[in-house]
Amino acid sequence: MGIVSAPSLLPATPRFDIGAIISVAVIYLVSATETIGDTSALAGAVFDREPTDKEISGSLACDGFISAISGLFGCMPITSFSQNIGLVAMTKVINRFTIATGALVMIIAGFFPVIGAVLSTLPEAVLGGCTIMMFGSIVISGIQMLTKCGFSERNITIASLSLSIGVGFTLVPDIFRNFPQIIQSIFAQNCVAVVFLLAIILNLILPKDKKAKNK
Repeated sequence: MGIVSAPSLLPATPRFDIGAIISVAVIYLVSATETIGDTSALAGAVFDREPTDKEISGSLACDGFISAISGLFGCMPITSFSQNIGLVAMTKVINRFTIATGALVMIIAGFFPVIGAVLSTLPEAVLGGCTIMMFGSIVISGIQMLTKCGFSERNITIASLSLSIGVGFTLVPDIFRNFPQIIQSIFAQNCVAVVFLLAIILNLILPKDKKAKNK
């Protein structure tokens, strides 16, 4: 293990791949939807309000910019993580200095593997306990957002189908085994993409209310 480790610029030779471009475009839409959801959950959990248009556009712009920088160093696109939303919901700490300090620690650990190795010695039991609480907070945040939208028959149908199919596709990832490679790359290991597509379709085809249905 070296003392200093620096990332290499463009470790892979760029090439034009239409399949990869389509996959990334679709996954970006999924990621953008997740970012909007995380921003909404964060504003609701900490400030008890809806996010402003400026906050949502800033979150999306930040994701896009960081993903572009990440790609230059051969890394996967970066997006917001719901785990962080659960952590903020638990602690109510949203101070920029605190968040920047955590980011600085991660940057230092990235350049100095020894520090990263020390951080990785955190017991798995501690991480597991935090994870259970964080994901529980995420579920509660989702329920709170659904409550604000109202438990109409339409909303319940969209939420229940999205939840059940998302869990089902997670448990049976081989369901896309006979599909083309481009479909597998988007949906096989990403149940969020499946749920995203399903929720969008249901939102478009289901009538807004019973009056619309009767028409």
